[in-house]
Amino acid sequence: MNSPHIYERLTRDNAVLLLVDHQVGLYTGVRDIETLELKHNVVGLTKAALALKVPVIVTTTTEKMWGPLIPELAEALPGVKRIERTTVNAWDERRVVDAVKATGRKKLIVTGISTDVCLAFPAISAIADGYSSYAVVDASGGFTKTQVEMGVLRMQQAGVIPVGYSNAVIEILADNAAPEADAVYAALGMPFAGLVFGLKQYFSAR
Repeated sequence: MNSPHIYERLTRDNAVLLLVDHQVGLYTGVRDIETLELKHNVVGLTKAALALKVPVIVTTTTEKMWGPLIPELAEALPGVKRIERTTVNAWDERRVVDAVKATGRKKLIVTGISTDVCLAFPAISAIADGYSSYAVVDASGGFTKTQVEMGVLRMQQAGVIPVGYSNAVIEILADNAAPEADAVYAALGMPFAGLVFGLKQYFSAR
């Protein structure tokens, strides 16, 4: 039996990346993923998105309580202004919603600390406003494994699509012959990236 749902791919023209609360203080409580791995994934995702010219929106919450954006991410986002808010749900902040709307894109890729709150709440809320939400689970972090599992389950029940940091942007890349391919794979820093570069050099030399 055929499903009535037709999946629409992520593209350079329909995707926008929302980074929620990747702050120094919140990172100290992450327990479901190694901090270095989390930083690698979120920074790689961000750099790859920028290479593909996908708009990136950054929000933090109550920095006097949870500290500034992690420096690795701030360094990857020169010239991109963060939106500091006090609301728990980033989607309750009008400036965040307006920034997403201003891009004209309807595919919202979201990461956040923590997975069950900072990621789940806006990802679910955006669906009610007509967006398709993609939760980047391995570029987000939680304070316990159970909280993460419950957050992912809740998002799936609401229609949010869970993805990994690399497959979201590779779907957008779409073609390894695209001019952005080297920058995307370099940003992602995946183990097979060197193989990709080597093969490209090999075939271009023939």
